[in-house]
Amino acid sequence: MYDLEGIQDVQNIDITTPYGEPSDSVTVGNLDGVSVAFLPRHGRGHKINPTQVPYRANIFALKTLGVKRIISVSAVGSLVEELPPRSLVIPDQVIDRTRQRRSTFFEDGIVAHVSLADPFCSNLSDLIYENVEGLDINSQKDATWVVMEGPAFSTRAESFLYKSWGAHIIGMTALPEAKLAREAEICYSAMAWVTDYDCWREDEEDVSVDIVIQNLQHNVSVSKEILAKVIKQTGKVEHCPCNDALQFAIISDTAQISVENRNKLRPLLAKYLD
Repeated sequence: MYDLEGIQDVQNIDITTPYGEPSDSVTVGNLDGVSVAFLPRHGRGHKINPTQVPYRANIFALKTLGVKRIISVSAVGSLVEELPPRSLVIPDQVIDRTRQRRSTFFEDGIVAHVSLADPFCSNLSDLIYENVEGLDINSQKDATWVVMEGPAFSTRAESFLYKSWGAHIIGMTALPEAKLAREAEICYSAMAWVTDYDCWREDEEDVSVDIVIQNLQHNVSVSKEILAKVIKQTGKVEHCPCNDALQFAIISDTAQISVENRNKLRPLLAKYLD
């Protein structure tokens, strides 16, 4: 997905953050009266691999624009029989198998420990699921997502290992997005579309880019339909615990936070420092 139809009063905004530039320009506008922002995490044309996505810049840019809720759309592999290709999963848990990604805004003299027991916003996930029910889609709410480094797909041994852990899907992009969104006090949920059975299923063709692309294209229009419905109803989630995630998370003495860090993190910390 590189765009979302129906957005009016469109502007493309280029933002520079303390963490560099985001993946692409952010498209902002309104959809049926709701202010929206759209950012393709891999850049238009899919030119950024999962490890090199500027996750901190992306989340910081969205926070700067006033975004309160993020719905991620991702491709994943299935680790269970009951989630065949073209299924939609709305996960509630993640297992972090990434190794090369910066996953916090809080460093260099300021420490914060947000709760990530439930890494996805349950209120936003419930709203998405309400709008999936009734559609002719095999879907599951609540599932565990293994987030791997990539960009190569799993070995067969890894695939069987993740199955043995009780995980349902595997993909490459939910982390550190979920962690950073929580630090930014933004609700974060995901629509994870199954494109393949990874490589554990011996009677199934091993995952390949061709298979992934075919199934992704099949689901793009459905994703947009669901997103349009959910966006119109986000007013139902007026306030959420995600929006106060930093209230008791900052361990550092705020009086000792440097002016440089105060200015750098002001979009995240203003209500706690001012």
